[in-house]
Amino acid sequence: MFLDIVKAVQQRNPALGSYVLVLRGDSRARDAADPSRLTAEAEAWLAEHAPGAKLSEEKILLSPYPGGMPADRAVTVLAFADARHLAAFATTWTADPEPEEAEAPMPD
Repeated sequence: MFLDIVKAVQQRNPALGSYVLVLRGDSRARDAADPSRLTAEAEAWLAEHAPGAKLSEEKILLSPYPGGMPADRAVTVLAFADARHLAAFATTWTADPEPEEAEAPMPD
């Protein structure tokens, strides 16, 4: 299904290019107070590691399930100039964060 969404986004707005990532609603890169924006940390990461990445909201026609009636749906999209930038962002921001290691107790 995710490939169908990316394909629909690219067909609707070809200017986004080939390297498109659709952010889930619960993506930790999205600002909880304003989901149409990225967190400050994600924006800083992009500026350092993927300059030129563009955030946009796109409207696509999508079926909720195979054979279902298609309906307009708004999705948040990040478009990258380079496949390596998309892969690095996906690895950093879509994987579950590693749990912090507990500090070893201090000996008496």
